[in-house]
Amino acid sequence: MQEALKNLEAAKDAASPEKLAVIDDDIAAFQEIYDMVVTEAAKWRKPLPAMQANVDAAQAKYDEAHNRTSGLQAELDKVLKELGDEAPSTAIKEHIKQLRSEIMAAERREESCEDDLHHYQRRLESQEKQVQYFESEAKEAKAHIDEDIAKRNALLSDLEKAQTAYDDACKAYEEAKAAADKAASPEITQPTETTKPSSSAQPAETAQPASSPATGKYAPSSSTKQADTTAGKLANTGDAAPSAIALAGIAAAGLGITATATRRIKNLK
Repeated sequence: MQEALKNLEAAKDAASPEKLAVIDDDIAAFQEIYDMVVTEAAKWRKPLPAMQANVDAAQAKYDEAHNRTSGLQAELDKVLKELGDEAPSTAIKEHIKQLRSEIMAAERREESCEDDLHHYQRRLESQEKQVQYFESEAKEAKAHIDEDIAKRNALLSDLEKAQTAYDDACKAYEEAKAAADKAASPEITQPTETTKPSSSAQPAETAQPASSPATGKYAPSSSTKQADTTAGKLANTGDAAPSAIALAGIAAAGLGITATATRRIKNLK
């Protein structure tokens, strides 16, 4: 439990309100940067379609001018080839002169179209670079935001896990303590209930000693006399504890008395 408490205190320190506030401020700062550069990227991206259209149009004009120059040059080359070593006529001279003049004009047009094309291309490239720059800044700011959010969530998650581990350790300690206290305390024995005798149960009748048929008085039998004699002898010896043999003799005499009394009762019946 001490280790769990130590981990909990460390997690609380790492995720203290002050440290979380620093992370939140960092997130807010990068969020502001992210929003700004995203806005700038959108602003610089907006003209791109129109600028691309200008490039495409300039490319078409340049291609047209270049094709005209190439066509005029091909026509001039054909005339000169057909002329060969012959001296050109006045008409051919005028035609060659006209072609060369048109070629020069076409070349100037081609160069102008090429300059326009390069101009539009450079503008488009510059615009795209600005968009890429702001998008890169937005991506970097977003990475910082995600990193700070992940860090904040990890600290809170560690705190929650440490709190759960500490609570579990406390619960286990309380359960172990309760079990130890229960094992150390003496068990309380419940009193055993005593069954009272039933009121219907009657005490057994005690057999009365047999009386003499002549006098009606109790007449001891020979067995009784023998028992008395034996008891008297034991008394005369002065022994504090009679031996087992003597006690057995007394018991045998008693059994004889009981048997004699039983026979007399039967005879009376």
